[in-house]
Amino acid sequence: MDLGIKGRKALVNGGSAGLGKGSAKALAAEGVELYISARGAGRLEAAADEIRLATGAAVTTIVADHASAAGREKILSVCPDPDILVGTCSPAPFTPDFRDITAEQWHEHLASGLISPVEFIRATVDGMCERGFGRIVNISTGASKFPTEIRMLSGPPRAALSNYTVAVAKAVAKHNVTINNLLPGMHHTATTQARFEQMAQAQGTSYEQVVADWVREWRIPSQRFGNIDEFGAICALFCSAYAGYIVGQSLVVDGGVSNSTF
Repeated sequence: MDLGIKGRKALVNGGSAGLGKGSAKALAAEGVELYISARGAGRLEAAADEIRLATGAAVTTIVADHASAAGREKILSVCPDPDILVGTCSPAPFTPDFRDITAEQWHEHLASGLISPVEFIRATVDGMCERGFGRIVNISTGASKFPTEIRMLSGPPRAALSNYTVAVAKAVAKHNVTINNLLPGMHHTATTQARFEQMAQAQGTSYEQVVADWVREWRIPSQRFGNIDEFGAICALFCSAYAGYIVGQSLVVDGGVSNSTF
């Protein structure tokens, strides 16, 4: 299906790995002019090469930390007027005990999970409104809707982001500009791989076994973790020309673990 965004300019912050990379690849497959940013040059260039090879898309890389003011300035100097804006960040560490969270950790994850996407929206949304087309998707976390202590550094900043984006989405929807949030659960990503391999080593078992134990403990109805390609396809749909009537929504993508009626 042609999503109607060929030739559009798309900026994906945090696009070198994981769900950001899956989203960037799916957008590239739709023929967008792709810009991806990340902090690490090596992984970013490798991701860009992979996306170019798989899709034939033009990909511009920007090495910058989008959680910092200087990083945002650098990214926007290269791509000041995207038609599509997707943002994510490195997942916060697990927090088994909320008492152990420091003020420094709060500042760090508020900067990446709340301030950064807010500032990118402020910098780009007026141009989208003037051009009569814009799609903004924040890759958030299921913990923003369904709080859990182990995801304390992820959930609260992104819950605030959902509140902000819904309010702004209502103000700009008349210009064919939409703002929505995707709330993922557990997916196979580089971060998940590193964390769960460490757990496997400590337990004397395998990555696959730790994943299976997690699936059982958290009662994931799909009985598996998601993958970045299927997540990317959902993100691309939210960025499509056909998503103009999806306004201020937060879609949970977690294999059914946190279903609610509404």
